[in-house]
Formats: sequence, C-alpha cells, structure tokens
Amino acid sequence: MSKNDWFKDSVVYQIYPMSFQDSNGDGIGDLKGIESRLDYIKKLGANTIWLNPIYKSPNKDNGYDIADYEAIQPAYGTMDDFDSLLSAMHEKGIKLLMDLVVNHTSDQHEWFQESKKSRDNKYSDFYIWRDPVDGHEPNNWGSNFSGSVWTFVPERGQYYLHCFAEGQPDLNWANPEVREAVFDLMRFWLDKGVDGFRMDVINYISKPEGLPDGTVPKGSEFAPCEPMTTNGPHLLEYLNEMNDKVLSKYDVMTVGEMPSTNPEDAVRYANLDGSGLNMIFQFEHVSLSFSADKALGKWNDAPVKLTELKHSLSRWQEGLDGKSWNSLYWNNHDQPRAVSRFANDEPEFRVRAAKMLGTTLHMLQGTPYVYEGEELGMTNAHFTSIDQYEDIESVNAYKQLVDQEHLVSADKMLSFLASRSRDNARTPMQWDNSKYAGFTDAARPWYRLNANYPEINAADELVDSDSVFYYYQKLIQLRKDNDIIRYGSFEKLDPEDDEVFAYKRHYNDLTLVSINNFTAEDVSRDYQVPADAQLLIGNYADDQGSDLRPYESKVYLF
Repeated sequence: MSKNDWFKDSVVYQIYPMSFQDSNGDGIGDLKGIESRLDYIKKLGANTIWLNPIYKSPNKDNGYDIADYEAIQPAYGTMDDFDSLLSAMHEKGIKLLMDLVVNHTSDQHEWFQESKKSRDNKYSDFYIWRDPVDGHEPNNWGSNFSGSVWTFVPERGQYYLHCFAEGQPDLNWANPEVREAVFDLMRFWLDKGVDGFRMDVINYISKPEGLPDGTVPKGSEFAPCEPMTTNGPHLLEYLNEMNDKVLSKYDVMTVGEMPSTNPEDAVRYANLDGSGLNMIFQFEHVSLSFSADKALGKWNDAPVKLTELKHSLSRWQEGLDGKSWNSLYWNNHDQPRAVSRFANDEPEFRVRAAKMLGTTLHMLQGTPYVYEGEELGMTNAHFTSIDQYEDIESVNAYKQLVDQEHLVSADKMLSFLASRSRDNARTPMQWDNSKYAGFTDAARPWYRLNANYPEINAADELVDSDSVFYYYQKLIQLRKDNDIIRYGSFEKLDPEDDEVFAYKRHYNDLTLVSINNFTAEDVSRDYQVPADAQLLIGNYADDQGSDLRPYESKVYLF
C-alpha cells in the first residue's frame, strides 16, 4: 500500500458519540466511553473509526452546528480525553476520521457573532449576506430543515443564508480568507494525528452565481435549496485547493458527503489520481423511496423496489471501477436502520435479513461503513407519537406538513417518521439487557432507547456464535483475506429480477458470485455455480444449491 492508498483496505465503524457509551453518568455518550469500547470495535475487525462531531456546539443540530472547531464539546469531555482516545486507537491499530463540517458554522461561532455586527468588519464577508428584495427574502429557496433559507439580522439590515437550520449560517467560500481559515482548522486536527476527514455536505460550498430562484413544487411555499446549491461552479476548484494546500501534505483518508451527485461527479471530485478526495458518499440508493409528491420530499413509508436498488448500486460499481472508489453503506446517523428499511425487522426474519444485507454490501468494491449497532441488527424505533422525536428535521417536517400546510394527516406523518426519521439511528447503543441497555447508569439517558434492547444487544450476541455480530466479523475478515473482494470488477446478474440481488466479481483468474434473496419467500435461482466452488459464507447452516430460503445469502468463489 502506497501513501494515501490505505483507504482501499479500510473498514470504517461510525460512532455517533452522544449515543454510544456514557462513562460519567450524565446520560450522554462521551470520549471516555468510546475509549472503553475500543476492544469491541477491534474484535469486530474494523480498522478505522468515523467520529461524528465532538466540537463545542449549542446542539441545535446535534453537533453539526459548530461554535468552536478547536474545542471539545464539554459533555463529551476534554481535549486531554480526546488525546487519550486517539492514542489508544492508534495503539490498537485503529485510525480516526473526524467529521469536518465547513459548509456552515453555528450562529454562536465567533466568526458569525462578529459578522452580524456590521458590513465592514474583519468577518463581515465570512457568510452569505444579501439585501432584502422588495421587502422580503432575496430568493425563494427553502431550507432542508423546513422554512426559508434566509433569516433577517436588523444590525446589518440584511438576510443571511442557511441551507439547514437557522442556527447554521452558510460560510462564504468565495472569500479566500474563509478558505484559509478552514484549512487552518484542518491542519490543527491533522497535526494532532487524526487520520482524515468525513466532510459534511461538502458539495454545498460553492453557491451558484446570483443565487437565482428555484422551482417551487405544487403545494409548497419554497423551492428546495439542494438542487440549487450542490455541485456549484467552483466546487472542484475549492476541493483541489484543499488537497494542494492541506490534504496532500498528510497521509490521510477523505470521504465527502455529496447529495445530488452521480458517478460522473464522483470521478471528478474523487479521482484515483489523488487530486481530490478519496471517495464520496452518494445518496442515490437511500433516496429511492422518496415520495412521488415533491412537496413531501423524503417523507414516505413505501418499501424500496429491489430492481431500483440493484440498478443504483450497479451503476455506481460500474461507473467508478478503475476511476474512483465507492463508499459502501446502508445507514448512518442521517438514515433509518438498514434492516428495517431494506429488508425485514420482524423477529422471525431479522437476524437472517441483517446478515443478508451485510453480505450484499460487503462483497461489493469499495470501503464499507458500519454504523454503530448495524453489526447487531438494530432496528428502527417504531415510535408512535411526535413527542417521542427529538431530531430538528423530523419535528420541523411534522409542523410544516401537518400543522401548517396540511399536506398529510398526523397519522400518516407519524408513519413516515417511523420509517424515515433520523432519530431511528440515534437511539442509544444496545450493549446489554440491563436498565438503559448498558449505555448509561444515569437517572435517564439523553434520548429514549429502542424498546427491543432486551432482545437485541451486544452482550447476547457476543456469546452467540451464530449472531449478526460474528457474521459481520467474518465478512470483514473475508475482505481482508481476499483481493477479489477489495479490488475485483463488478458484473451484474438479472437486473430485472425483483426478488434476488445477485452479482459477480472478477479478479485475475478468479470469480466470486454473491447471491441474496431479498424476500421472505422460498425462491429458486440457478447461476451455474461450479460443483467445486468454495462457499465463502452463508447465513444458513447448510447449502441447498439453487433453492433459496427467506433472506438467504451466500457467496461462492471459483
């Protein structure tokens, strides 16, 4: 492995700090808690951790509104705690990716506090300010978190732009002083020894010239800002400058979160020649079941069609092969639990379904990301009241779509939230069957637990050799042991089959075939697997050849 190529051999475990492990009894996960669980991650086999934001923040968006990039959120601990965690990780051979959130800051950040005071101070041009137009907002864009992207500040007599929450003003990347300030904070963490960055909505940083109006969906008040603000005219220029001035000076791994991108975009922004990022997070496969009513956006409760899922993942495998690198994920802190969304979380099927999803993903080319609890087969929370939700996106969407615009009923919106809310991924980690699942011994945790933690938890799975945990451990080890899994080319099979997702991988003279039944039914498929093929892994104890049982998954090498 040459310098900067180790990302190809990485398996990343994502930690949402607030919900992972509390060490001091305040009900909030923290850095010492993470350090206490490193052996668990090491046992799983992951060799890199992506840590969601741990910076000082007022927590209007659970840490993605940063008030000080060089200070630790007090609830998570101190900088000494961070240094101890990083040292312990490196001693165990685990690398660390920090979450880089630089499209926006918190409105409590010193830069913004100064910027809003006047139009002629050092930070006055650090954010995107515009004069009112005919006494109202400068354009018709709507925030990703509901409402307008514009908020008026009387001190300046101007509006500032925020593509997300009101407390998350967008930085003005067109200002070279902003870019240099961002590069400085990146160097701060890299010089401490962190091994790279996951870059939050990084393709938002270049806004279109003139900030023109967008198209307002029928029934909505605003035009979605995402189509207008992603992949802007100077994005590649900014990424190349970041690489030239910062990233190329260190041995790092980078992944950029980039909604509204396609494989051609990925090749531009994350080329294997090392000029940009190492890879991107695309959203295509997690956006397949968006509502047909554009006014509702992501909010829906319909299942994902397997043919559409296969088409999406296949085109990314084919489009990036030899040119860029895939990030492989089913879920994260912004997505519902994988087994609930893409398969079946009913008790009789959950374990096999979770293993099947793991097999489908980990046999593809790219870097796999495992979100905390995915390796246990954790499920959506299935909440039934709006009072049970904490996430700003979910609460605001309920207010807008139910209370203000009356586009859906309360019951229907609750069904949408139970299916798609980010809170499904943010319930505390399920370590054991004790009170609060071993996450905390506080009087109460910061957020309610999933009610099924007595049945789904790490303690039980670690003593069950047939658990989802040990199956994921085997998937990760197979990737380490087999070059064909890491580097082989991709061949899709039967793309119009709406029950089974099967594909082949090819490397040198070897072929691998991954066969995955996405249904609760018995089906039969013959993929002409040679009689002497090696069964690398399967989620049933025996192999019945062309007969596939509910959610059966198996991988052959020949």
